[in-house]
Amino acid sequence: MLKIVLENITKAFGKAIAVKNFNLAIEDGDFVTLLGPSGCGKTTTLRMIAGLETPTEGTITIDGKKVFSSKESIDISPDKRDVGLIFQNYALWPHMTVEQNIGFGLENLKWPKDKIASRVKELLAMLKIEGYQKRYPAELSGGQQQRVAIARTLATGPRVLLMDEPLSNLDAKLRTEMRAELKRLHKETGATFIYVTHDQLEAMTLSTKVCLLKDGELQQYESPLAVYHEPANTFVANFVGSPAMNFLLGQGQNINLDQVKIETDGLDMIFTPVSGSVSIRPHQEVIVGIRPEYIAITQESSVQASIYSALPSGMETILKLQVGNHILSSVVFGYMDYQLDSKVNIKFTGDHCALFDKASGNNIATGILELI
Repeated sequence: MLKIVLENITKAFGKAIAVKNFNLAIEDGDFVTLLGPSGCGKTTTLRMIAGLETPTEGTITIDGKKVFSSKESIDISPDKRDVGLIFQNYALWPHMTVEQNIGFGLENLKWPKDKIASRVKELLAMLKIEGYQKRYPAELSGGQQQRVAIARTLATGPRVLLMDEPLSNLDAKLRTEMRAELKRLHKETGATFIYVTHDQLEAMTLSTKVCLLKDGELQQYESPLAVYHEPANTFVANFVGSPAMNFLLGQGQNINLDQVKIETDGLDMIFTPVSGSVSIRPHQEVIVGIRPEYIAITQESSVQASIYSALPSGMETILKLQVGNHILSSVVFGYMDYQLDSKVNIKFTGDHCALFDKASGNNIATGILELI
């Protein structure tokens, strides 16, 4: 079983630390997305796995074989790591046809011509670009060029496919189509995919696991739904989700073994953890996190809010609600529209509202939040 392990990886460019004491284990067949804002170290990490960047410290193991070790002075070249690379720039040979581009690596490996032709035909079908084999890259759309680049990378059968923002040059509609194709391709090939993006929607929809980085340090490494519903800290909670999570600053104190009363500016609430108990200091400063879909418009509540703004899109309406001194985002599914400054009643729903410690930003617990 192929496994990729990064142990205590650090990469410094002079005095600047791009990746700091980074540890990661990628299982065979995973689709792992390295996610984070610009400059967080995700592309540097990908390039270190590929062998295009040399770590300052640490060890990288692929399929039980050390491909880099700072202590043992091991640094295996990229061509011997059995990985395929796809970049933002497709880098197709402009003077070669589609079939020549796809078969180029196989020719270098001295494959027989009949086997090259068979493999190219197989990949043309897999990537849904049959009929384009005689065309040149300049005669293709951006999405078709991307498919050719993927086919060329898959031609030699790498067990690991590394992708650095491969869809960023495509328009929104084509990006959505290519996401679906990549997910299907991952299943069909059975390869391990490692994918770099700053787009949290891509990470959420494609990945089996999301690796979220900030300033070169790992923030959370779990399945997309775990990252969304149980964020490790306020950075993760704020970065993942659109519209972003609502945050309320307040003071909390235990009122019994498993509940916390939280007082914010004009809003009081009770937090009940989903499992276990929560113990905090009296009047501890906390941050309450509420996903927009957990704020419901209902007549069952006596808590009133004013419609600050309403953005209907057909499938859903994004609301800004003024509740006391707070402005909260809410999502109402289905076609609805609201008059500005009109009054509605709201309540918090769901069992994955989050309670964070203000000082550290770390998640204390997730649970149910009730307005009182």
